[in-house]
Amino acid sequence: MKKLLTAVLMGLALATPLAGFAAPDEAQKQLVQRAQEAKQKLAAAQAASGADRQKLMQEHMKLMQDMMKQMQTAKPREGMTPQQMREWIDEHMKLMDQMMGQMMDEHHMMMRGPGK
Repeated sequence: MKKLLTAVLMGLALATPLAGFAAPDEAQKQLVQRAQEAKQKLAAAQAASGADRQKLMQEHMKLMQDMMKQMQTAKPREGMTPQQMREWIDEHMKLMDQMMGQMMDEHHMMMRGPGK
């Protein structure tokens, strides 16, 4: 878990410099959708126990890893206006905050132990 949390933090640090470039785009819309799906998996894992809980946690971690990869390669499109860039930055930062929140929730859940 520490490796995953470290990877997420490093990924967010790498993704931050990209935060100066564009407006919400299709890739960001997909990331929002995946973030919602991951949040649902985490909520289901919190309500589950035993093998079901473990399976849901693994699915959540996989979604988060996939999202991190997408965030790291996210690039704004060419020729954006300053306003579009600001919107892209805002959306990127919002996605990073959502991911960090989910990772912290996951971490706290795992620290509490199974079925708690």
